[in-house]
Amino acid sequence: MDEERALYIVRAGEAGAIERVLRDYSDKHRATFKFESTDEDKRKKLCEGIFKVLLKDIPTTCQVSCLEVLRILSRDKKVLVPVTTKENMQILLRLAKLNESDDSLEKVSEFPVIVESLKCLCNIVFNSQMAQQLSLELNLAAKLCNLLRKCKDRKFISDIKCFDLRLLFVLSLLHTDIRSQLRYELQGLPLLTQILESAFSIKWTDEYESAIDHNGPPLSPQETDCAIEALKALFNVTVDSWKVHKESESHQFRVMAAVLRHCLLIVGPTEDKTEELHSNAVNLLSNVPVSCLDVLICPLTHEETAQEATTLDELPSDKTAEKETVLKSNTMVYNGMNMEAIHVLLNFMEKRIDKGSSYREGLTPVLSLLTECSRAHRNIRKFLKDQVLPPLRDVTNRPEVGSTVRNKLVRLMTHVDLGVKQIAAEFLFVLCKERVDSLLKYTGYGNAAGLLAARGLLAGGRGDNWYSEDEDTDTEEYKNAKPNINLITGHLEEPMPNPIDEMTEEQKEYEAMKLVNMLDKLSRPCH
Repeated sequence: MDEERALYIVRAGEAGAIERVLRDYSDKHRATFKFESTDEDKRKKLCEGIFKVLLKDIPTTCQVSCLEVLRILSRDKKVLVPVTTKENMQILLRLAKLNESDDSLEKVSEFPVIVESLKCLCNIVFNSQMAQQLSLELNLAAKLCNLLRKCKDRKFISDIKCFDLRLLFVLSLLHTDIRSQLRYELQGLPLLTQILESAFSIKWTDEYESAIDHNGPPLSPQETDCAIEALKALFNVTVDSWKVHKESESHQFRVMAAVLRHCLLIVGPTEDKTEELHSNAVNLLSNVPVSCLDVLICPLTHEETAQEATTLDELPSDKTAEKETVLKSNTMVYNGMNMEAIHVLLNFMEKRIDKGSSYREGLTPVLSLLTECSRAHRNIRKFLKDQVLPPLRDVTNRPEVGSTVRNKLVRLMTHVDLGVKQIAAEFLFVLCKERVDSLLKYTGYGNAAGLLAARGLLAGGRGDNWYSEDEDTDTEEYKNAKPNINLITGHLEEPMPNPIDEMTEEQKEYEAMKLVNMLDKLSRPCH
């Protein structure tokens, strides 16, 4: 009945009546995602009628009402089959200002029309294979990049940027050819990186370092959504980036990695939004060539160095041990390098472990990233080793028992998901410089057996990668407990009493004869 009434007004009514009836329809069906098949034909005709109305000279408010209903109806794939034509796509491109080459975005009154047109295109392109083919024919990716360039530095049109980026993500998700076009022909990597810079209001203090205001306000919801869409689009554009060799591209990736470091050190409007933001940053960092990830850590600034020195100077000169404690208590600093971003990644990983579900999608990307960073960058590996595998002191509990990061990762080494347990074991193995004896010290043979078997290292040795030869130092507590540590379980066990000590001489002789008889039976040939 709703479609029938709306269709009648759309076909015969004037602009004011059309706007009212479509606004009522939109209000009623705003949350509708499943439609009755009995009214499918009416919805198709309503879509056709709306496109005809959009060709007319109607007020902006009426255009918005038309587009809102079209966006709702475009959730139904079957409805899109007859209405997805080149002519109709061009109507939406015109309303979204995607056909304009020289016009700037000056008329604020048109912004709602642009946003609603982009929303419609997102639904239509995602749900219609015909629309996806027409997008290639109409060179939609280039038009979207052109629109982004018009509004990349203007904060008050963030909704336009957000849905432009979302459509770019959908296109690059569905068409691998568009990824290559965006990467090379349309210069999508620097363009999208600049969009992120704008969303984060980055101020550069050095080539790859940005100023971080830890006491500043969180990102606004609009800036956060825009940044998330840009991160998703960049992920598709850079999906094969590990093959990078050109110096110019290395510079671009270092800039992007520096922007992502900034992203990890800021927060969104809510905890959930912050996690979503950081999750997309982690995914994108996984595409960055590992040689370019050195920008995730940076030398301390003069202010940070002075602050640390001031803290140490406050202690008496004879309190050397306390001075070392002060240095080590600042877990963001290691060897004069700022490790804040790596610390955020480590905390992010632990939160994902604590969730206890969706490990493959939620946990493996950050574990893989930390593993590759540790393998390629010595300072990162040593910092993570200190945080995850600190010197052993208490070995009374099994390695998998407890609430430390080490305990949680060791538990994952025997997870039912093969991919999860492999990457957890690999991460710990790399932190141990791929030395079997070091890994066994922290995990026990039973937990490490799967990795060692897969790597052909059950008999000991080390992996194929080279690491510095600095040796781990054992604590006195560990050295004292080491003779009684069970190598299989990896924890301290009290010596078992010798059962022979309690036997009489006759019992010992009896047991010895039993053993001789069993050995004799085993040595006889089978018949």
